[in-house]
Amino acid sequence: MNEWIAEIGTFVVQTTIVMLLIGIGLLLMARTKQDKESDLKLHIEPLNEQRRRRGRRLRLTATLPGARKKLLKAFRNEDKKRHKAQKANQDSTHEPRVWVLDFHGDLKASQTERFGQEVSAIIDVAVENDEVVIRLESAGGLVHAYGLAAAQLDRLRTAGLTTTVCIDKVAASGGYLMACTAQHIKAAPFAVIGSIGVVAQVPNIHRLLKRHDIDVELLTAGKYKRTLTVLGENTEEGKAKFLEDLENTHHLFKSYVAERRPGMDIETIATGEIWYGSEALPQLLVDSVGTSEAYLVERMTEARVFTVKLEPPKTVTRKLGLAVSEGVEKAALKALGLIDAAGWQRR
Repeated sequence: MNEWIAEIGTFVVQTTIVMLLIGIGLLLMARTKQDKESDLKLHIEPLNEQRRRRGRRLRLTATLPGARKKLLKAFRNEDKKRHKAQKANQDSTHEPRVWVLDFHGDLKASQTERFGQEVSAIIDVAVENDEVVIRLESAGGLVHAYGLAAAQLDRLRTAGLTTTVCIDKVAASGGYLMACTAQHIKAAPFAVIGSIGVVAQVPNIHRLLKRHDIDVELLTAGKYKRTLTVLGENTEEGKAKFLEDLENTHHLFKSYVAERRPGMDIETIATGEIWYGSEALPQLLVDSVGTSEAYLVERMTEARVFTVKLEPPKTVTRKLGLAVSEGVEKAALKALGLIDAAGWQRR
């Protein structure tokens, strides 16, 4: 009897500890997600210096130990010459600069507000010879969300800056709406491009409710306040109006793209189809084929290149929250059988 009571007590204590840890984890995750925009810090990374450091480290590693001292001396001489040249050019023509922004879009284009602030920061300091490169990745999402994201990117063109969008993986639908605001679009050979179309899907369970004698009363003021519903009975008139709204949105989408890509045959392209990067080039959906990394390395030979990113401060709470978030995600994937115990993806 005593052993049974002890086991029950141990179980209760363990359960309490687990629930307490889960609660703490949820609080940390919630706090991590509530990063205020005012708390964001501007992080700037000079890519020329980053590439130089990495190259030197590789050269040192690949050099025999006896020759490393000589190589380090050569590095110091290179630095002196570079600093001397920079000092001599201080009063000369402005050295070209390239500002790099990243946009990874989800369904709601959640990064838009932060992206808009990054655009504002660049507009404040950029000058005539500067270029802005946007590494864009998005399969699209909500119309109003990506309309705002495209408007934020369009501000760079309005400010008179040269803009280049690089697509390494995907810029489709709302993602392409953003991309077409740039003066030059570069896509990797197998990047997914296009999908100039509009889609909407509304489930309807009216017949199921009717079968169980459940009535749903939908009251509206305004003929088209609600066209299609999930619970009520959808009419042919409502369906026609909903389709009319989709067609209108598609028309606005096509007009926006055609205005910024005037050489494109918009009626042929705007069918909702997608093309891979190498196929998109002859369709004039993109201007060149290549990766963002190759393009930035090329630009480093003639300009100073900087990545610009607003990030939340790396507090202990945030680090713990991210760690808990990753742990919860991994546990969920294991429970679903998508990864094994070692963390490898199951095929």
